[in-house]
Amino acid sequence: MAKTMYEVVAIVGKYTNKDGQEKNRYQRLGSVVETKSGPMLKMDLIPITEDGWTGWCYLNEPKPKEGYQGLPKDDFDNIPF
Repeated sequence: MAKTMYEVVAIVGKYTNKDGQEKNRYQRLGSVVETKSGPMLKMDLIPITEDGWTGWCYLNEPKPKEGYQGLPKDDFDNIPF
């Protein structure tokens, strides 16, 4: 299985936070994965923005997956069924 090297992210707009500061809004567009033939770009979407997308993207280290992490091995005996 291919390993994700980078997440491809672009600025797609702006928003104002609760303190009244204007911030950039980011969208994950895809990822760069390591394959047996070398790095490969997988685009999941192309942003459509009000001012037009500039074509520039950030390559960020992948974030750890959130959500279900599984049960610790010693908890399997405590499942109520």
